[in-house]
Amino acid sequence: MSQKLKVGVIGCGGIANQKHLPALTAQSELCEIVALCDIEVERAEKAKADFHLDQAKVYQDYKELLKDPEIDVVHVCTPNVAHCPITVDAFAAGKHVMCEKPMAHNTESAQKMIDAWKASGKKFTVGYQNRFRQDTQMLKKACDADEFGEIYFAKSHAIRRRAVPTWGVFPDKSKQGGGPLIDIGTHALDITLWCMDNYKPVSVMGSVFEKLGHSELATQGNMFGPWDPKTYEVEDSAFGYIKFENGATIFLESAWAINMKDSREAACTLCGTKGGAEIVGEMSGGGASTGREYNLIVNGTYHGELVEQKISDGGSIAFFEGGSSEPKDLECKQWLECIINDTDPVVKPEQAFVVTQILDAIYKSAESGHEVILNQ
Repeated sequence: MSQKLKVGVIGCGGIANQKHLPALTAQSELCEIVALCDIEVERAEKAKADFHLDQAKVYQDYKELLKDPEIDVVHVCTPNVAHCPITVDAFAAGKHVMCEKPMAHNTESAQKMIDAWKASGKKFTVGYQNRFRQDTQMLKKACDADEFGEIYFAKSHAIRRRAVPTWGVFPDKSKQGGGPLIDIGTHALDITLWCMDNYKPVSVMGSVFEKLGHSELATQGNMFGPWDPKTYEVEDSAFGYIKFENGATIFLESAWAINMKDSREAACTLCGTKGGAEIVGEMSGGGASTGREYNLIVNGTYHGELVEQKISDGGSIAFFEGGSSEPKDLECKQWLECIINDTDPVVKPEQAFVVTQILDAIYKSAESGHEVILNQ
């Protein structure tokens, strides 16, 4: 493909301005942003000005954007419940789609997206940029090389002591479908499943808590300032116990607010028959998902003794050379290149579907008080 890909961005809120638009503009040799859309059209106009997209068209209705035959690729950057209808319509319009995480707010919607993708013949991926961090890439490479043996137990970590997002629609269940489980738990689970290469869950038990979200006292010390307990509609923490076809087990922990000293986000712990590893994230200033320094620690034996090896944060990222090493830029570049070269994206739709399926099952299990059986 000699011409640049033409991209339309639907949803011009925080994730578009902080991740997608900067990453797309950094790949100017591969693509051109030709359209922006938001139901609050002023946000689309502001993004157009902020990113100097002088020739980009601005829309308020995404269906009008999809009618433009010039557009090759659509990035869906809306609240979670809108992911499904927009993505399905985009495939029907003949567009390639990158949808921001999670794929959808429930399994039924995710299945509709998978069906629409398969019928379209287009490319599809979901925005799990944490796969492109150096530590995650190294851990995946070690797993693929069987350095830990059979990984039979793992933990997915998405814990914030007090970092409830106070902007946008994060506390609005009708738009997001949930709280920290679906927001940050989704990243931790994606990393864990990807490293284990295990996408065959058979049962899920879940617990969901609304203990601190409605407490005036709990809002004190929140990283983003106090939230409004009266308008807080989602869980403040959630936990899941997932069993797989081969007997492996994952414990998933997620929280925006919990009385736990150590925060740990977009991280995992893997336990194998030959050794283990864990990703530890340490805050270095900034927000809850920025300014975090990740360290990969591998454990095993050496000359008959137990040892831990900490992998430094320097050097190159596996499979990528040159240019920015920011995960969002690496994610965007490989996505555009997979369209141009007709290859598979790093984040495959089937994998993202299983993440949504498990998260949905945790919510359903917590609501019913019973184990949820999957894939039978």
